[in-house]
Amino acid sequence: MSYAPRYAQIGETFERTLTIDEDSIRAFAATCGDFNPLHHDAAFAQRTRFGGLIACGPHTASLLMAMTATHFTQRCAGVGLDFSLRFCAAVRAGDTLSMRWTVTRVEHKPSLNGEFVTLRGEARRIDGDAGTSVLTASGLLLLTDKL
Repeated sequence: MSYAPRYAQIGETFERTLTIDEDSIRAFAATCGDFNPLHHDAAFAQRTRFGGLIACGPHTASLLMAMTATHFTQRCAGVGLDFSLRFCAAVRAGDTLSMRWTVTRVEHKPSLNGEFVTLRGEARRIDGDAGTSVLTASGLLLLTDKL
């Protein structure tokens, strides 16, 4: 007898679009203790190859990773177990991003009364250098009725 997934389906996708502004770049970097002037000092950042403020890596990664919790915990309990990230391009103030996850595997875990769910994620610019991938990711979640 084969297992019918309860919490996620292979091929299931979810996405969001958002614009990263200077205030959010400064606030996130300060909150996590990253005081690199590329995230705080517009005059300094303007003189670099980036031409202005850029988001710190954890900022973009957190936005992408948080989507998994928001999506799945609407119907079950979930926790992230592992994420692998590859930063491909800087995210500049004013960039609008499309962030998307796709479920690639669902494995029944009877001992945990749940499922291991493997996902592939990506954040892409949809303006300026449209189509440029700024971040790729993979993730592993545990989804269950109760944690």
